[in-house]
Amino acid sequence: MRTFFILLLTGSLLTAVSPASAQEKTAVRVRPIGAVDYGTGAQFLFRNGEVVLHQDNNYQPLTKNIRLANGTKINYKSGIVELPSGKLTTLHEGDYVNSAGSIVFATPGSAAAARHDTIGANAARFEQYVERGKVVPLSDLQAQLNRQSQQLKLMEQKVRLLNQKIDLLSRQSTPPDTRQLDQQLRELDQQLQQLAK
Repeated sequence: MRTFFILLLTGSLLTAVSPASAQEKTAVRVRPIGAVDYGTGAQFLFRNGEVVLHQDNNYQPLTKNIRLANGTKINYKSGIVELPSGKLTTLHEGDYVNSAGSIVFATPGSAAAARHDTIGANAARFEQYVERGKVVPLSDLQAQLNRQSQQLKLMEQKVRLLNQKIDLLSRQSTPPDTRQLDQQLRELDQQLQQLAK
C-alpha cells in the first residue's frame, strides 16, 4: 500500500510538472516557416526600384520575397516591408532592412514618409556642401576661410567683453556703469552680422 501511495504521488507530481515544462517549450522562439538566416552583416537594400541583398560589399539581385528570422517580410519587387507587429511600410531609395529586421532609413524624408508624416517628408532636406563635379575656385575658399577667421576673432573679443561685464557686475554691490562695454558689444554684434551676410 505504501509503495502504491508513493507511485501515485510521484505520478501526480510528474503530471503537475509536465504542463509547466510544456509552457517553457512554447516560450522558446520558433523561426517562422520559410525564414532564412542571412548572417549579421546582411542588408536588404532598396536600390534602383527593387530590393537587393547587400552583403560583404556585394549586391545580389533577389528572385523571391524574404522572410527573416524575427518574422519581418520583405517584398523584393515593391520594397513593402511587413513587420512582425503587422505594420506595413515602404522602403525608399537607399533604405534597408538589416538581418535583425530593423529598418534603417537613408534620409529624414524617407523616415518621415514611413511615419506617414507628409509635412516632415517635405521639410526634410539635406544641405549640399559641395556639388559633385563642381569646381570651387581657390579664391572663393580662401575668402570663406578669411571670413570664418574674422568671425572667430570677433567672437573671442565678445567673450572677453562679456566676462569683463560679469566680473564688474559680480564685484560691486551697486550697479556699475557698463554703457561703454554694452556699446562695444553692440558694435561687435553688428560686425558679426555683416560677416554673416
